[in-house]
Amino acid sequence: MKYLNEEAIWKCVTMSDVIDAIDESYRVYDKGSFEMPTRSQIQDGDNTLILMPCMSDSSIGTKLVTSFPNNKTLPTLHSLVILNDHDNGSIQSIMDGGFLTGLRTGAIGGSAVRHLAKQNARSLAVIGTGVQGYYQTLAACSERNIQDIYLYNRSIHKIPDFIEKLRPHVSSTTRFHICQSTDYAVQKADIIITATTSKTPVLPKDDSLYHGKLVIGVGSFQPTMQEFPNALFSSAQAFYIDSHDAKKESGDVINPIKNGLYDESGIQPFSEVIKLEMKPEQFNYEEGSVIFKSTGMALFDVVVASDIYERSTELNVGTEL
Repeated sequence: MKYLNEEAIWKCVTMSDVIDAIDESYRVYDKGSFEMPTRSQIQDGDNTLILMPCMSDSSIGTKLVTSFPNNKTLPTLHSLVILNDHDNGSIQSIMDGGFLTGLRTGAIGGSAVRHLAKQNARSLAVIGTGVQGYYQTLAACSERNIQDIYLYNRSIHKIPDFIEKLRPHVSSTTRFHICQSTDYAVQKADIIITATTSKTPVLPKDDSLYHGKLVIGVGSFQPTMQEFPNALFSSAQAFYIDSHDAKKESGDVINPIKNGLYDESGIQPFSEVIKLEMKPEQFNYEEGSVIFKSTGMALFDVVVASDIYERSTELNVGTEL
């Protein structure tokens, strides 16, 4: 049994490698060659315990997560991923689930950027500069030549540290902008990413601000959470979700359907984009915006963890327990 921490995992993969694994996850999802019950959640006020098991044709994985959104000095998420051998059930690896979650969720956004964002996209707005905002930014910058990054966080004093952490990993020509409002950030950006656990929309109510842009939401994972404003849906010419469970799990999908803001039949699984090998130029951004919403699923963890484990074996990386 092998333990893989953050340092070991980074020795095995790049962000681009993880995005490739996410794309493969969508192919598995489209084929239906996996077993994945809806995640189990136990809540205590704002705090949540989440259990995410999944079995694919080649691996078995389970992720145990705690979400404590009110943490001030500790990360919001803590988790562990256990990877089992599909043939005999033995434990192959235990991985730092917090890091793996951040990495693979960043790659989910990165996959959306890879396949949906305009090729000439050069500016990015990130709403929420926590752990997930960091990985989303890394992933977006790995897929497009981002020259300007507009950052908004409700605790604005945290943004400078966020920038310093990012600087070594982005182009030396990339400019960072600390924004006093989401209106300014959204107005300037080609790609907009929300990475908060807010229960009320964090983006502007002005629908004209979204025209011609890709909007990615990765933060809300419960029906009571909603990052997207109603105005966003009036400009959307395409709306993709990472799994069908998003229609049951996130207020960003549930509420637009419930309130008649977007026809449920028009909300498509992102696996269709991967299966059909759709290109960014196929989306007519002249007619409006494109939305991608992720709530995550255990299949992502299993496919990514399995890829990392295989690479760690080839490279002789990790700690044997």
